[in-house]
Amino acid sequence: MPEIDYLQDDGAPFIPSGSCLLEGIPGPCSIVIMGASGDLTARKIIPSLYNLHLKGLLPEPFLIVGCGRTGYSDEEFRAVMRKDLFPGTAEGRGWSRFASMLYYRQILYDDLSYYRSFSSHMAALENNAGTGGSRIFYLAVPPSLYETIALLLGKSGLSGEPAGGTIWTRIVVEKPFGRDLETARRLDRTLHQHFSESQIFRIDHYLAKETVQNVLIFRFANAIFEPIWNRRYVDHIDITAAESLGVGHRSGYYEEAGVLRDMFQNHMMQLLSLTAMDPPSQFEADMVRDEKVRVYRSLRPFPVHDLDNHLVLGQYNAGMVDGKRVPGYREEPGVDPDSLTPTFATMRVFLDNWRWQGVPFYMTSGKRLAKKETEIKICFKEVPHSMFRSIIGEHITANTIKIGIYPEEKITLSFQTKNPGMRICLRSAEMDFSYEQGMDATTKDAYEKVLLDVMLGDQMLFWRQDGVELCWSFLSPIIAECEACSGRADMLRFYPAGSKGPQGFSGQR
Repeated sequence: MPEIDYLQDDGAPFIPSGSCLLEGIPGPCSIVIMGASGDLTARKIIPSLYNLHLKGLLPEPFLIVGCGRTGYSDEEFRAVMRKDLFPGTAEGRGWSRFASMLYYRQILYDDLSYYRSFSSHMAALENNAGTGGSRIFYLAVPPSLYETIALLLGKSGLSGEPAGGTIWTRIVVEKPFGRDLETARRLDRTLHQHFSESQIFRIDHYLAKETVQNVLIFRFANAIFEPIWNRRYVDHIDITAAESLGVGHRSGYYEEAGVLRDMFQNHMMQLLSLTAMDPPSQFEADMVRDEKVRVYRSLRPFPVHDLDNHLVLGQYNAGMVDGKRVPGYREEPGVDPDSLTPTFATMRVFLDNWRWQGVPFYMTSGKRLAKKETEIKICFKEVPHSMFRSIIGEHITANTIKIGIYPEEKITLSFQTKNPGMRICLRSAEMDFSYEQGMDATTKDAYEKVLLDVMLGDQMLFWRQDGVELCWSFLSPIIAECEACSGRADMLRFYPAGSKGPQGFSGQR
């Protein structure tokens, strides 16, 4: 793991100048990671907390308490985390201070006695460290355990918050939030048995990416774009989240989910709402989420009896990626050799509201495509009348705005200009803004951002339950029709790994 040097020589954190760059440092608290011996903890949570430590953004004091079925001691847990952070290298700067915050406790997720014992253990740790009792419970476990853990946290008293005090308790759950509308509602009912809505943080790490956040700034902090961000000037909008990797070790989950549950119910819908929403009156969490919900309410019911003209589904075959042969989806370990699970989808949706009536939104996501790329592309209408038709013909390439989220975080505006020389020839030119150009500010990984926001209690970048249910209400009939229809196999278009996927709709540029 690359070292990020934000600690000064005396060990104190270096805070960059410019107060607008930082949200602030949270007050003392603890984070309890359920599933601390798992992959998510090693790949994302602990590295993100370590980086926040190096940047001087963790509370002081602070505790990180891992829980899992594996029987680690505190020292064994620290050794495992150190190996994951610094494989094959000496420990990084600031590790000893960070390691002193790490503790571990074995737990059986479905046994109430373990939670009661953990409650006493946690109180002793907090008393010794002086963190004051505020806690985050991060559920880095399979979704099937969310309800069990939430119920037992409540029954053991670990979910409570003292009335009128400054001590708080928060619970973090990762997507997927259910697998359809009914299971999403059941999960919500379970969470709310012992946690209030203000305590629940539903993570979608896509929202914490710097460029995704920049969509709102680009739209609503500049007077020149918003007047043309509507049906009068926009022809269509492409939202793409392409992945070059296959399903890997997630085949068991993916066989049950497929691309629609895995990507469209959460990431793609969030990108849609940021692109299409109206400006809130203030930049506050619930006001922003209110506008997102209005977008979801405006979704035109999907024509489930005419899927062929509104939905493209695909599955990757064997192919070449980076010069190496990779297996097809049906050849992946743990996948049914006759699987009909889609790994690619393009969906054409419409919003029935004043701003976007009649403008198609094309949402595309897939695995094993040519490259990993996430972008939002605003495709404007062509000029209404070409005064150059006698010279260059009727067609003039339309303007576009591309908001790149990965791999390059940048915004590109394309426009037409004249080629140098005596003849009148048009060429497309681009103006680029790179997000990091000219900046030496402290940037944060998506997980760093969401972890910091949970500590601060800021729910701006987290799902609210009404948004979750509206998205499931829209997608559940589509998924049900795709999984139940007799022509399911005929709907699936196969594409070679390393390609751009199956052909989409006509009219997309």
